[in-house]
Amino acid sequence: MEKKKYLQLMGLSLASVSLLAACGGDSEESTTDKDGNDKQVLNLVESAELPTMDSVLATDSVSFNVMNNVNEGLLRQGPDGELELGMAEEEPVVSEDGLTYTFKIREDAVWSNGDPVTANDFVFSWTSLATPETAAEYSYMIDGVVANATAILQGEMEPSELGVTAVDDKTLEIQLEKAVPYFESLTTLSMFFPQNEAYVTEKGEAYASNSDNILYNGPFVLDEWDGTGLSWVMNKNEDYWDADAVELDTINIDVIKETSTALNLYDTGSIDRMVLSGDYVQTQQGNSDLKTQPTSTVAYLKFNQERNGEETALANENIRKAIAMAFDKQAYVDTVLQNGSIPADGLVPEALAVDPATGEDYREQNGDLLSFDNEKAQEYFDKGLDELGVDSLSLEILSDDTENAKKSIEFLQGQLTQNLQGLEISLRNVPFKVRLDADSNQDYDIQLALWGADYADPINFLELFHAENGNNNSGYDSAEYNSLVESAQTNVTDLESRWQDMLDAEKVLMEEAGIAPIYQRAYAILEKDYVKDFTTHLVGAEWSFKWTSVTN
Repeated sequence: MEKKKYLQLMGLSLASVSLLAACGGDSEESTTDKDGNDKQVLNLVESAELPTMDSVLATDSVSFNVMNNVNEGLLRQGPDGELELGMAEEEPVVSEDGLTYTFKIREDAVWSNGDPVTANDFVFSWTSLATPETAAEYSYMIDGVVANATAILQGEMEPSELGVTAVDDKTLEIQLEKAVPYFESLTTLSMFFPQNEAYVTEKGEAYASNSDNILYNGPFVLDEWDGTGLSWVMNKNEDYWDADAVELDTINIDVIKETSTALNLYDTGSIDRMVLSGDYVQTQQGNSDLKTQPTSTVAYLKFNQERNGEETALANENIRKAIAMAFDKQAYVDTVLQNGSIPADGLVPEALAVDPATGEDYREQNGDLLSFDNEKAQEYFDKGLDELGVDSLSLEILSDDTENAKKSIEFLQGQLTQNLQGLEISLRNVPFKVRLDADSNQDYDIQLALWGADYADPINFLELFHAENGNNNSGYDSAEYNSLVESAQTNVTDLESRWQDMLDAEKVLMEEAGIAPIYQRAYAILEKDYVKDFTTHLVGAEWSFKWTSVTN
């Protein structure tokens, strides 16, 4: 999934500190409820606005992280990444051929308006995900998985024919198109969360427009989100089926895009956890609060080959190869990030999945496929210019407006213009939501993008650049690549053959420079010692607060 976690050790005014501190409060001071009982409050910062709370339409990590805490699917990820029961009361009954799953919904599962959570809530949301008119970018997650989803998305069948049935109010039957080894993991993801049909219908266009127009069935409820603002609150959901396991009463979140601002708030005790990057990491060496958090997120340059209906210069394979090979990734992670991130010469990250036959890590097995090579880069660039019949190119890099994103594309601008004679690079920094819109509309030349795993399988990365994938939005269309991805998606019985398809697909993507991988991210984290059990995940939503507590 798209992930953005970019959090001037100079000149922060007292007014700014006071205002932001007031938003978050001070975690080291006890707070009490109206009865005088101590309340557990966690104060955090986020690096981007919350774009949407419609679980069917969300595409970004900010939304996924909030939804993971205020809503719940059939299953959820536990503290160690294991699957745990969510809205499902018991493990599903699975048919011998692996094509039919039957889930029992909890009798005590309710929405925040008091309505029971029913099997139809899942039928409604999953059908919406598979309906072409919804135009959900994540519809590919159900495509080819649930029976008839592909035909429905192609307009060949009616949405009502999706292989999801409410046998009764508390019994959900799911027919799969084929046996899918990671299917249960999919049910933890927000696009597979339930939605209350009567409520969604009643709200119409107002649904999910702000925190007052959403229903919740998870550990927390969302408050004080106006649909566009720079802050929101999550309060404990007392009606959650497992409320006794939830210790936090309130989570305050403010959007802070400058690391220096966040660091000042952290030092004054106004926030309890933050992400560091760049030179700020070095300033915290020796601080016992500093820790490293690994992730499955890979950053890459996305090349737009078609814009406004016309082919761009980036449709030229040699131009793409030149740009992909013309910047020093090691220097980038060492000088810009400084947070434990590592260079990436392929799309699929380290430690995601292993060969089913040998146990070898995918990344290690497929090796470095698209590496920094200045001399070859210029050769490819000269050849590409000749093929295009031009002497030079001017291109723009699009990225977010966070401090780290700005530093990142400034570094890339310097490397590319220095190492490729005849290339001019301009920069465009925009808010996260604006970048997502530009991506959807293919309104960019080169885009700094990131993807983190929804589930632990290489296909979750590789399918992104299939020609018909809703996240492609770049015009990349390779017959060989498409064929290998399709084979891996459908061949779930011969695991060794499927694995080879995925290895070969990545090689094709890198040989054709469909994208340019940059780095696999790690976070440098500052976290107060009184924060306990802050749960992070390598796949899916990045964190869960269900088990977190604050001890003052």
